[in-house]
Amino acid sequence: MYELAPKAPSWLVPRGPGKTAIRLMVNDAEYALSVQPRCTLLEALRDNLDFTGTKESCDMGNCGACTVLLDGKPVYACLLLAIECEGRRIETIEGLEKEGRLHPIQEAFVEADAFQCGFCTPGQILSVKWLLDNHDNPTLEEVQRAVSGNLCRCGAYPNIHRAALLAAERIRKGR
Repeated sequence: MYELAPKAPSWLVPRGPGKTAIRLMVNDAEYALSVQPRCTLLEALRDNLDFTGTKESCDMGNCGACTVLLDGKPVYACLLLAIECEGRRIETIEGLEKEGRLHPIQEAFVEADAFQCGFCTPGQILSVKWLLDNHDNPTLEEVQRAVSGNLCRCGAYPNIHRAALLAAERIRKGR
């Protein structure tokens, strides 16, 4: 007896040439797009959906400026094809603010002066969010490890680390 092979995920099915229709779930909203199969998640977010908080910098997965959360885990949006992200939950920096109120991590970054130019800040914040979603009382070393894939050219690391620990404390206390 022969068994049928399991159905391949939609992103493994050949698409193109030309644009292809995809649906992305970004910040709890579904979007229908038409993109080239080679379109990265970063390009889809910035160019098609206007989520410009996700920054383009190195375009090689070296700097972390394009960090988003994919199914709750930090990923570099410049290294993923948009079609690979169909059916998955994408969270960008724009999705953290609720009803006009900043997320506690964003508030802590402002209070701790955890940015200078701000270019790396969205990726840093999302990496910290992943850490705090999975560990409510991190050590300084754990914070440093969590943001180690996010480069800050201005050198604001001590304040970034302080902001993460401050946010963890506030979230634990329910503020």
